[in-house]
Amino acid sequence: MVEQHIASAFDRDLEAIQAQIMKMGGLVEAAIVASARALETRDEELAQQVRLGDRAIDGLEELINEESARVIATRAPAAVDLRVVLSVMKIAGNLERIGDYSKNIAKRTGVLIQWNDSTDSSAALRRMAREVELMLKDALDAYIQRDVELAADVITRDREVDQMYNALFREILTHMMEDPRNITACMHLHFIAKNIERMGDHVTSIAEELIYLVTGNRPEDERPKADTTSTATGEH
Repeated sequence: MVEQHIASAFDRDLEAIQAQIMKMGGLVEAAIVASARALETRDEELAQQVRLGDRAIDGLEELINEESARVIATRAPAAVDLRVVLSVMKIAGNLERIGDYSKNIAKRTGVLIQWNDSTDSSAALRRMAREVELMLKDALDAYIQRDVELAADVITRDREVDQMYNALFREILTHMMEDPRNITACMHLHFIAKNIERMGDHVTSIAEELIYLVTGNRPEDERPKADTTSTATGEH
């Protein structure tokens, strides 16, 4: 009876933590959408909302980490149960980073409003952000449902995001070469595109974490990457 009580208490703790992960994931999804919309429409007020909203995302990560540490200390989970708690902490860390990238996009939107650039990359950036948002939704669904196949699909789709980034990079580079007056705005647009590409990497990490949680093994195949600009941009 005592063991059953301890097990049920652990399950309740875990359910509460995973509910916080889903809440955090919802806030991050909304931040991706809002930051892309603010960029496309040059909406400074919406961009400001994204910047301020990042505090709630950071707060949830802190709460999740504190609750996870408490569960480890008080429940002493072993084997699979411990892996579940640790996966929650890693997913929270990835979500926090995605939130930071959304905030960074919102910050650069404020700067771009001051520039009358002749580039037209905002719609493409929005499409790219939309794909990452859909990937994140599926990654979180995969986590809740313990769906390895869906998680693997998310990992594969990151290649599409990389390809979209490569195309945008070439487009932005062309604008810079055609008119030096575009350089400052284009540099900001490039960093925004890179932020979105990095979001995709963190979503992929969430999907990989689910596969490890369910199978006990990391994905065997090397993560597919199609970002061919790293050498040119100095990114590592």
